[in-house]
Amino acid sequence: MATGRTRIAHITGPAHHTAARDRARHTIEVLGTSGLELVGDRAHFGEWSEAWGRRAAETILRTAPDTDALFCGNDQIARGAADTLREIGVDTPGRVAVVGYDNWETMVLACRPPLTTIDTNLTEVGRQAALRLLDAIGSRPEPGVHTVPCRLVVRESTWVRRRHGGLRAARARGTAGHSGEGTPDSGRAVL
Repeated sequence: MATGRTRIAHITGPAHHTAARDRARHTIEVLGTSGLELVGDRAHFGEWSEAWGRRAAETILRTAPDTDALFCGNDQIARGAADTLREIGVDTPGRVAVVGYDNWETMVLACRPPLTTIDTNLTEVGRQAALRLLDAIGSRPEPGVHTVPCRLVVRESTWVRRRHGGLRAARARGTAGHSGEGTPDSGRAVL
């Protein structure tokens, strides 16, 4: 949204996965705070795969050709969506921006263009989970929901075009995300 995108679709994993439902719910909530709705008024649930990302992107662009951003529930889906955009000649990020989720380096850096993604800080999630387990084993459980910071890692799939050509990283305008690889946003990942 910081780049002026208003026609945003959400492609995510299976509806029976809590992560997919939560990401879709939060996407709808964040869009709503800006007076926006998802393209087609719904999230697109499917598989956690590149193949699903390709199929979903094709379907979305066929039914809502004015879509200008795809927010995907994981990096595999986003890479598949980016592949479809490239194959059908849709400029990314000029015409449609793509954002993934997880910051899986193998996916995000091999994607063309390299993928903007949410880094959920999985190393810290694992570390904190192990500590909570050790505390519980030692009869010192810490019940409840624990969170760790996550961050938006901005790469070329969401850059904006300058007036006189070239691309630049987007500057956040009143949103949680910030530009620049490795720059934190105000998000949290649930442990």
